[in-house]
Amino acid sequence: MRSGTPQLDIEDAPVRAIGEGELPRRVSVLGATGSVGTSTLDLLAYHSARFEVVALTAQRNAKALAEAARRHRAEHAVIGDPDHYLELKELLAGSGTTVAAGPAGLVEAAERPADCIMAAIVGAAGLEPTFAAAAQGTRVALANKECLVSAGSVFMEAVEQAGGELIPVDSEHSAVLQCLDRGGREAIECVHLTASGGPFRAWERSRLATATPEMATRHPNWSMGAKISVDSATLMNKGLELIEAKHLFGLDPGQLGVVVHPQSVIHCLVSYLDGSVMAHMSTPDMTTPIAVSLAWPRRMSTPTDRLDLVKLSTLTFERPDEQRFPSLRLAREAMERGGSAPAILNAANEIAVEQFLAGKLGFLDIAALVEQTLCEAERLGYLCEVTDLAGVLEVDRSARSLARSCGQMA
Repeated sequence: MRSGTPQLDIEDAPVRAIGEGELPRRVSVLGATGSVGTSTLDLLAYHSARFEVVALTAQRNAKALAEAARRHRAEHAVIGDPDHYLELKELLAGSGTTVAAGPAGLVEAAERPADCIMAAIVGAAGLEPTFAAAAQGTRVALANKECLVSAGSVFMEAVEQAGGELIPVDSEHSAVLQCLDRGGREAIECVHLTASGGPFRAWERSRLATATPEMATRHPNWSMGAKISVDSATLMNKGLELIEAKHLFGLDPGQLGVVVHPQSVIHCLVSYLDGSVMAHMSTPDMTTPIAVSLAWPRRMSTPTDRLDLVKLSTLTFERPDEQRFPSLRLAREAMERGGSAPAILNAANEIAVEQFLAGKLGFLDIAALVEQTLCEAERLGYLCEVTDLAGVLEVDRSARSLARSCGQMA
């Protein structure tokens, strides 16, 4: 070390492990039976002495919710579909866990005092509970895309007004968070999110027309639900993540890009004005970003496989092909357009993917239906500024109805 170079005192470093003897952190998991929710609960069990479970929610799977509530001694459990309330109540009888149901119950669960709320309810159904969680002014570990895609400015303002803390759970956004240095946003030249390319990365466009739901949900690297797997196959998922990153990190659309990286080991590349590039690397396992969201700015141990670069040996990168995968282009254009365009894009995509999974729409027709819906929305004057959650929900409802109408005309 050269003379005069300051040494970092490791004991005083701001990022360190969560220690023994600390008070347990109280955590709620909204969407406890989904892939992110179950991974979160597994990690909480791994550190059972350091966490207490406040509230757990699910939409319809009362059996899985009850099992999780008993296993983690949750204080409260909510089933979103009221038709499953009696089933949940019976399953949890004598457990000491209180039970509720319905949309109002989901919001009430989000309002229960907690140190961290994992917001992992999928789709627009997660908007109101996540807004309620943000209103607490506590930490929200965000795994719901709609809050930032459909309600980005409105949601970020709600978090700021409540004085809360927002930590992203998506692997790419978690990676960006960890790569940001102390130079501030003005020092960032570009943030590139990486995409695996999905199962059809090397397919010709003509062959994509033959892709089936079974093929599209067979992701080469990640274990995910059907909807997000299809979004990965179309590259819409990466487009939605660009919109999220814009709001999360206060970046301009021109500062955001995508690089296809089939190995899914590097999750982002942050380029700075001095030519430095920060890359975040880890195995493709959601446990790591979940751990970051729970412990940040400190660290907690996880049982994940460790990265072995020698064994991996090769990392490759490609430019995304927006001709074969136009969903990425549509998302980027919606991000640049702003206003309600991202919300309409998201709603139309959900309807298109729903129809594809039901066998009513071809793979290439997913992007076509989204584009048709956006064009029709512009013609009808739906592309406007939205200033509150009620407006976001109305745009979402109208866009879904419009997408279904466009789908019937196709």
